[in-house]
Amino acid sequence: MKAIKNELVYFATALMFFTRIPVPFKVPYSSEIMNRSQKYFAWIGLLVGLVNAGVLYISYHLFNLDIAIILMMISSVLLTGAFHEDGFTDVCDSFGGGYGKEKILTIMKDSRVGAYGAVGIILLFALKFFSIQALANINLLNTLGVVILAHAASRFISGTMIYTHQYVTDIDVSKSKPLANKPLDKTALFISFISVAVSFLLIPDWRLIFAFVLAYSGKICMGWYFKKHIGGYTGDCLGSVQQVSEVLFYLGTIIVWKFI
Repeated sequence: MKAIKNELVYFATALMFFTRIPVPFKVPYSSEIMNRSQKYFAWIGLLVGLVNAGVLYISYHLFNLDIAIILMMISSVLLTGAFHEDGFTDVCDSFGGGYGKEKILTIMKDSRVGAYGAVGIILLFALKFFSIQALANINLLNTLGVVILAHAASRFISGTMIYTHQYVTDIDVSKSKPLANKPLDKTALFISFISVAVSFLLIPDWRLIFAFVLAYSGKICMGWYFKKHIGGYTGDCLGSVQQVSEVLFYLGTIIVWKFI
């Protein structure tokens, strides 16, 4: 019974951390609980993907495809509080305007959005919009499954950074954001991957393995870049990996649906 209660706390922690969905009970917090909750990060992505797919489907039948995609993107931002998008803009600003580890980390913790961040997020949203539009024009129902899978897979891929790269402590520890930064055992990683496998069942298309590989390749390239310039990753880096991986999954799906 205690084990089930602990797992519920870990899931609720992940839910509170990554979404604005209220939890109907008080959840204790500690760095250990945060680390233990990482096994459910991709499951939260699956939940967010389901909501997004629902909004896209309903809005499409009420309005048209373009409006439906915009409403879906709005619902995603509202549901997550633009958590990952914020990390993406911070990474754009810090690596675009900073030189050297100390300067990059200083800019990264600045709450203001600079030119690199503004341009980056506009281009990211545009690419996400037109990618989903292209997919829906090919097959709307299958696109719903791709949206769900992309959200789960991108959060799983982002979470693997904890296993493959070193966490970089903020130069100002007092302003560091809470973050799961210690890898757990292989069982936890497997639990996280199950959410991706479940998402694949919604659209059993073996060609989407290519999209997953492309998305993971993006994580490898970004991980190499982060390691080169700051020695590892931060919470904002994880957010940027999630956003880029999600878009790469859409682009990979377009490629396989058109050419394979």
